[in-house]
Amino acid sequence: MKTNAPDFTASFTVKKSPSEVFRAIMNVRAWWSEEIDGPTDKLNKPFFYHYKDVHLCKLELIEKIPDQKVVYHVLENEFSFTKDKTEWVDTKLIFEISTEAEQTHVQFTHQGLVPEYECYQVCRDGWTNFIQTSLYNLITKGAGQPNPKEGGFNKQLVEKWKLKSN
Repeated sequence: MKTNAPDFTASFTVKKSPSEVFRAIMNVRAWWSEEIDGPTDKLNKPFFYHYKDVHLCKLELIEKIPDQKVVYHVLENEFSFTKDKTEWVDTKLIFEISTEAEQTHVQFTHQGLVPEYECYQVCRDGWTNFIQTSLYNLITKGAGQPNPKEGGFNKQLVEKWKLKSN
């Protein structure tokens, strides 16, 4: 979908080093979801995220600049609650790390997630929580609030997608 609407963004600033922030961002299971299968820290290697029977996506890390930037590319996606199940396909999750005075600033952009998407409200609320609460708490308090490991319906889809990908 081509649009002039702004991509979703969320940000925060912490009194931690860029290195600490980078390590936390790379620890996706500690702030986003424990329901991730595959390597989230290896360039160009797919991994799978799923949340119950609501959301399944296949992503890969496409850029990793220590202490500065992390970019994940959404290769495949499926929502159970939208007409267009593939709204996230070919979008990017971008984390930019910068320093401001003696603090570190995190700018998250879901490039391609725009208000015209049917999932926008739900995704905006989810990302706001995962970035500004869970990731922030992982960095500042040592523990995030990721979705817990539950298994279930999408485990079968993950296995099916894995077979299709090989």
